[in-house]
Amino acid sequence: MKYNEGKEHFIKAWGDVSTNWGINKTMGQIHALLLIADKPMNADNIIEELDISSGNANMNIKSLLGWGLIQKKRVDGCRKDYYIADKNLWEVFRKIILERKRKELDPMIQLLEEVSSVEGMCKSSNEFCRMVKELKSFSSKADGALSNFCTSKPNWFFSTVLRSMR
Repeated sequence: MKYNEGKEHFIKAWGDVSTNWGINKTMGQIHALLLIADKPMNADNIIEELDISSGNANMNIKSLLGWGLIQKKRVDGCRKDYYIADKNLWEVFRKIILERKRKELDPMIQLLEEVSSVEGMCKSSNEFCRMVKELKSFSSKADGALSNFCTSKPNWFFSTVLRSMR
């Protein structure tokens, strides 16, 4: 496989996979392009490389900056903003998990806290209360596990996972 073919295949696949992480396809493709770039790229470079509109590029660059997956980089002699991706994959996945936790799990925990004050008075309300209590317990454990993962060092995490698989 030639470099350009491999590059195109990787960018497309990363965009497809990223939709499973709560990132839209174009955002994933921009991230992939910056991950494999050997130098910082500006929005015009990204637009040309991926054949996307400037609005689409700018909106997704802003989102990637918000997620902390890319950073602005100043290039001497240029007034344009250039971007680089965080190439530490542990940090990339940690940031994705933190953002998903913030958008999905944290609101669920808040909702479960709010509805946990419902009192059981009949068969239906008793089942509701039981399920909310179970979901709240599970969500709290998931929150703790994700927090531990995100604050752990890669070596500790992988050695723990490997030990548990034996």
